[in-house]
Amino acid sequence: MLRLRIRVTDWPRKALILTDTPQPDCPDCQGRGGHDVDWADYETGEYASTDWDPCDCWTWYRRWALFPLPRRTPNGLFSDEPPF
Repeated sequence: MLRLRIRVTDWPRKALILTDTPQPDCPDCQGRGGHDVDWADYETGEYASTDWDPCDCWTWYRRWALFPLPRRTPNGLFSDEPPF
């Protein structure tokens, strides 16, 4: 079941998008949408990085762009590019 919400994204361009939301009562992620996974270097055993593993309770890649938002120009004003 989709739980849709409106968000702002900046990639590839600043826009309003409609996206899925993690299930708030998920027993695996407790509504966070995923888990942090720490991993270590194979040879030294030292901490190397942290990855994020999405939970199955939501579809993080499903998103629909509603419309683009105007960009700020270098002088601090907003651009007049379409649709504005």
